Amino acid sequence: MWLRLSRVAVWVMVAAVVCSVAWASSGCSNKYSCSDCIQTPNCMWCGRSGNFTGAEGKSLPRCIQHTDSIASEWRQACGNNVNEPANYFEVLINQELTQAGVLAGSGSAAGGAGAAGSYGERVVQIKPQRVSMQLRVQESLNMQVTFRQAEDYPVDLYYLMDLSNSMKDDKDSLSMLGIELATEMDKITRNFKLGFGSFVDKTVMPYVSTVPQKLVEPCSECAAPYGFKNALSLNRDASIFAEKVQQAPVSGNLDAPEGGFDAIMQAIVCQEQIKWRQEARRLLLFSTDAGFHYAGDGKLGGIVKPNDGECHLNEQGEYTHSVLQDYPSVSQINQVAKQHKINLIFAVTREQSSVYSRLAQMIEGSSQGELTQNSSNVVQLVKDEYAKITSKVELKDNATSPVIIKYFSKCKGTTEKATSECKGLRVGDQVEFRAEITVDKCPEDPSEWNQVIGIYPVGLRESLIIDLEMICDCPCERPGDEGYEVASDECSGHGTYQCGVCDCDKGYLGSRCECGSSTPWGVGGSFDDSSCRQTNTSAICSGRGTCTCGECKCNERENPDERVEGAFCECTNFLCNRFNGQLCGGPDHGECVCNKCQCKPGWTGDDCMCEDSKDQCMNPQTGEECSGQGVCECNQCKCNEGKEGRYSGKYCEDCPLCGTEFKCVDFKECVQCRVYETGPLSEDPEECANCSILVSRVTGQPFANYSINVTEYVEVEEEGERLCTFFDENDCRFKFVYGYDEDKEPVVRVQRVLECPPELDLLGIILGVIGAIVAVGLALLFMWKVLTTIHDRREYARFEKERMMAKWDTGENPIFKQATSTFKNPMYGGGK
Repeated sequence: MWLRLSRVAVWVMVAAVVCSVAWASSGCSNKYSCSDCIQTPNCMWCGRSGNFTGAEGKSLPRCIQHTDSIASEWRQACGNNVNEPANYFEVLINQELTQAGVLAGSGSAAGGAGAAGSYGERVVQIKPQRVSMQLRVQESLNMQVTFRQAEDYPVDLYYLMDLSNSMKDDKDSLSMLGIELATEMDKITRNFKLGFGSFVDKTVMPYVSTVPQKLVEPCSECAAPYGFKNALSLNRDASIFAEKVQQAPVSGNLDAPEGGFDAIMQAIVCQEQIKWRQEARRLLLFSTDAGFHYAGDGKLGGIVKPNDGECHLNEQGEYTHSVLQDYPSVSQINQVAKQHKINLIFAVTREQSSVYSRLAQMIEGSSQGELTQNSSNVVQLVKDEYAKITSKVELKDNATSPVIIKYFSKCKGTTEKATSECKGLRVGDQVEFRAEITVDKCPEDPSEWNQVIGIYPVGLRESLIIDLEMICDCPCERPGDEGYEVASDECSGHGTYQCGVCDCDKGYLGSRCECGSSTPWGVGGSFDDSSCRQTNTSAICSGRGTCTCGECKCNERENPDERVEGAFCECTNFLCNRFNGQLCGGPDHGECVCNKCQCKPGWTGDDCMCEDSKDQCMNPQTGEECSGQGVCECNQCKCNEGKEGRYSGKYCEDCPLCGTEFKCVDFKECVQCRVYETGPLSEDPEECANCSILVSRVTGQPFANYSINVTEYVEVEEEGERLCTFFDENDCRFKFVYGYDEDKEPVVRVQRVLECPPELDLLGIILGVIGAIVAVGLALLFMWKVLTTIHDRREYARFEKERMMAKWDTGENPIFKQATSTFKNPMYGGGK
C-alpha cells in the first residue's frame, strides 16, 4: 500500500466527529500527515526532520496555506523540504486535423486510431489525441479540445428489417430502392458500404405457433419463423443488396411485438460477421411496424437465462441462441452501442413513432424517423437522419467517480456556455471545447490513483486519451525515500518516520509513538480518554484538541493570533462576545480571556461596551440615582413601571399619568352635557357647569377646572393620550381624547359632530317591497302568457298540417259512424 495513515491522523479523525462546524478539519493547520495536507486545496507540507520551529523557536505547523501570513517565514524554516505539488499538463500526441478534400479510404478491420486516407494518410477529427496530467484534489485543470468532421469519412449502413408478414410490401420497396440508396449515399461520402439482415421472433410459444405445420409455414407463402439472419455483410455492391433483400423470405408470428432486440444485439456485437470497419461511421437502420420484446419477456416462453451480450451466429448467419436466452435489456443495447460506436436509426411507422422516440432517448447516439406504409421513403429518411447525426457533435467520456469533467463551448456563437453538444454544423466546421477536469477526492485504493480516461465524439471511433495521475501522497511517504524510515528511533522504535512525523504501529500513539499498551495509560491495547474530558459528558479535549497519552494537545489555529489553551483545551482567546465585529468591544475596552471578556478599567458588561460609571444617572436637582425611580445600567437610567404609571426622562423624573388614574368614563357625562347637551347631567344646568372639576383617586385632591376643546376630528397625537368612544341613548357615537398639559392638568378634545346612524324611510321600504312583488308577479304572468301562446300556435299548426295530409273526403266527418252496418255475403255474387 502506497499510503498508510498515521495512527495520530486516525485519532484526529475520530475527535473531529465531535467538533463543531467552526472547528472542522478542513483547514490546513489541522492536517497531521503529508498526504492529508496535499489533498486539501492550496495547502503545503514541510517534511523537515526534527522539530519544526521558526526563528524565535516558536513551533510552526507542518501544513499551511500558500497565502498564510507566516508563509515566508515558514518556507525559510522548512528549506528544501517543502512538499507543494502543482497540477501538471503535457500534450503527448497532437496531430493536425485532416484538411478538406482528403478522401478517407476503406480503413482496416482491426485497430488503428483513425481512418486511412487515399494516400495512406490518417483521418484526424479530434485534437489533441493523447495528453498526460497530474491533478491535486479539488484543483481544476482546463484543456482545449478541437473537433472538425472530415469529408468523405467512411460510412457503414446495415439495414435490419422486420420480415413478419405485415412488412411484405416494405421488403418489395426496399429491394427496388437499394441501388438508389447506395447512389444517394455516394453523394455524401465516396466510401460507403451497405449490409442487410432480417428478424421475426423466438420460435417458441407464445411468440409463434408451435403447431408442426405452422413451424414450417406460419402463413400463406411464408417461410419458417426465425430469430435473426445476417443475409448480407457490409458490401459496396448495391445490386447484391437488392438481390438479397428480394430473396429474403417473409415469415409470421402470433403476438404483436417482435424480437428486434435480439437482432440489434447480434448485428452490433458480431463485428467480424457483419464486417463493421473500425474507422467508419456505423449506422444501424432498424425498420419495423411493431413494438419490441425486452428483458424479462422471455419468461413467457420458458426462457430464463439472461442475454449474455455475445455473438452467436453460425456459418449461415443465423442466430443460434434465440430459444436459449432471453431478450436483451434497453441498458444492454445502450452499452454495446456505446462500446462499438453504433448510431441506431429507428425507422418505424407512425403508429409506433412515439414508442421508438422514447427508446431513442435512452440509447446514446440514436435517432428515430417515420416510415410510410410501404417504406417508399427509406432513402430520404436515411439521408435526413444521417444529416441529423453529422450536423452535431457531442462529447462524452468514460470518467468515473471521483473524476468530474465539465464541458464548455461557444459552438458557432460568441458566448461560451456549459455544454458538451454543438448543433447546426456542416462538414468542415471546426468547434472548440473547453474541458474542465477535477478530482473530487482521492480513492481509498491507491491502484485507482492512475486512470486512463477517454473523451470521444458520440458515434465515432476516435478519442482523446487522458493519462491521469492523482496527486494523493508525498514522495517521502513511499518506501525507499530518504525521508522514510521504518522502526525509527524518532518514533521510539514503534513506528515509521516519514515526512518529518511518525506513523505509529498498531497499539501505539503519540507524536513519537511513546504511548502504547505497556504504558500505565493504556490497558490491554485500549486507551482510556477520561483524563482528557473535563466532565463525563464533555467532548474529548473540549472538541478543540487530541488526546495523546492521557493529555490534551490543543489544535493550532491558522490565525497565529488565535490560541487554544487549558488542560482540556477549554480556553480560547477568540470565542468571547463581540460588538460591531470587534472582540470585547475592541482592544481599548477589553480582551478575551478563557472565552470571557476581561474589561479594562472604566468599562464593564459582557462585551465591555458599558461605561463603568453613574455620572449620567444622577439627577442634578435631587442628587438621586435615576430619581429613585429606576436603576443605572451602562451609565444610563432604566426607569421603573409602577401601579401609578411608567416613569420616563433621562433621570426617570417624568410620570405624566402618575397621581391621576383617570378613565374615559370620568369624562363621559361631562362631555355629553357640555358639548352635545345630552346625558344625565343635561337636566341640571348647575351640575353640568361644575362637572369639569375632578378629584384624583390616588391623592384625593381636586384638580383645577380642566379644559374641553371642540374640534372637527380627534385622534391620538401625543404619547400618553387616550381615545374614548361611547354611544348615547339615540345610538349616536361620540369620541374624545384626553391627555395632560405641561402642568399635568387634564385636557379633553371632543369631536364636534355626533356620528348617528341614518334614518330609515319605512314607508319607502314598504312601498318598494310591495312594488317589487307586484312587478315579479306581472313578469311571471307575462312569461306564462307567452309560453301558452307559443304552445297553442304550434298545436294549431300541427293540426293544419294533418288536415292537409288527410286522404278522405273533406266533406265527410271521418269520426262519424253510421247507426246501421251493411255486410255482403261473399258467396253470393248476384246475377246469374
